[in-house]
Amino acid sequence: MKSKAYFFVLLVFFLTSCSNNTNQYNKPNIIYILADDLGYGELGKYGQKFIETPNIDNLAKNGMTFTNHYTGAPVCAPARSVLMTGKHSGNTHIRANGEWAERGNVWSFKAMFDDPNLEGQRPLLDSIITVAQVLKKNGYKTGMVGKWGLGAPNTNSIPNKKGFDFFYGYNCQRQAHTYYPTHLWKNEKRHMLNNFIVTKQEGLGDLDPLSDISYKKYNQKDYAPTLMHNEALSFITKNKNSPFFLYYASPIPHLPLQAPKKWVNYYIEKFGKEKPYTGKSYYPNRTPKATYAAMISYLDEQVGELVEKLKEINQYENTLIIFTSDNGPTWVDHVDYNFFNSTGKFVNSRFTMKGSVQEGGIRVPMIASWPKKIKPSSTSDHISAFYDFFATACEIAGVKNCEETDGISFLPELLGHKQTKHDYLYWEYPASVGFQAIRMGKWKGIKRNLFKTNPKLELYNLDMDEKELNDIANLYPNVVDELEMKLKEAHSTPFLSEFIIPNLEQD
Repeated sequence: MKSKAYFFVLLVFFLTSCSNNTNQYNKPNIIYILADDLGYGELGKYGQKFIETPNIDNLAKNGMTFTNHYTGAPVCAPARSVLMTGKHSGNTHIRANGEWAERGNVWSFKAMFDDPNLEGQRPLLDSIITVAQVLKKNGYKTGMVGKWGLGAPNTNSIPNKKGFDFFYGYNCQRQAHTYYPTHLWKNEKRHMLNNFIVTKQEGLGDLDPLSDISYKKYNQKDYAPTLMHNEALSFITKNKNSPFFLYYASPIPHLPLQAPKKWVNYYIEKFGKEKPYTGKSYYPNRTPKATYAAMISYLDEQVGELVEKLKEINQYENTLIIFTSDNGPTWVDHVDYNFFNSTGKFVNSRFTMKGSVQEGGIRVPMIASWPKKIKPSSTSDHISAFYDFFATACEIAGVKNCEETDGISFLPELLGHKQTKHDYLYWEYPASVGFQAIRMGKWKGIKRNLFKTNPKLELYNLDMDEKELNDIANLYPNVVDELEMKLKEAHSTPFLSEFIIPNLEQD
């Protein structure tokens, strides 16, 4: 009898240990998908009429759509710094897209190819702890594919030294200005690709702008988003029996306009004839609208494949997927943001999109899917931001002593429980003319031209005026005074002098 009982116990143990329904630590997996320059209005769920995104929309159908989620900054590098550190842009280390130009010719693809030390952006300090480091310390396998932008090669601020067990992608944001680069980085080494250098300044020259042949060199062999996606699928498969965190930082749909041919052809048929883009700020393109839509639909296809992979390895129900964008959409004309209505319910213009602290520049789509945890087809108006993800990930992972951040976990919101709210959200942007912004409930305050003057605060009621067309500061002086006080409270002097706004340091 004892031997039978012993055999039964062993059998139960074997079956339990071999089950793939949960990982060995019984902790949820986390996949954070970050699109690049995707506007609030560029997904079907958020009202897009021309670009098809059925897989991302299906995440919303099976999960929660956030209507008041914000990036940490209106451009790439600081937004990623806020996301990784959990500190808002008044406290985070990287606060603008400084390109560390004192090293040399950092904008030359050829110079960067010859000297890897010219790649990459300014590094995070060694003392700064990322969300990946905390999750790794607490039993998670951590992987990243895509665009990093938070520390050059040969610094201590590359992904593998900031908490990621595995990295494949662009170390450098400038390198990501081509989807056919000469190389990507696999962990700490270059992975050479079957592509050649094409500088952005070459243009079409005397070639016929109406001929597809004229654009051949802009579409080469190894398409970076596909290579990175394949590595993401491989990471998920390899770590199916451990809790994992995958940071999927896609470069799509940031320019240049380069997309898989099947999707371009699909939208050429859908949109018909269009005027080519022949400028030199980014690579020329024969069908700019069709290609832009193709890029987003290809990202959507990749999201669908991630979901299918999770189902294949029996980890779908044990995985929280978050999909969002690093900032608002680009304002360059050849994307035709008016045709796509890229900011959705906000304002499409040069000064209200990417690089702006207007709603079109910082409010971003966010969808969270977690089967049997999040109520399907639910919507949240909870006011949240990138710096909340650190605290949220810690709570999901059961980390008891998480790093101190500026964020508040939105896990209760995902699960339908009582949610703690922010007193306010804060942004500062030490580039262009210099900006500060704050949101406190329905109130939005903006300061502009901080490098030139000490401007008055503009005040908007977002419940009544989401387009921020009517400055009502003169009607609510008490609200203005309160926001002014909170603006001073939120700002700390940057460690890097490049990010100092002198007018904010006068007090």
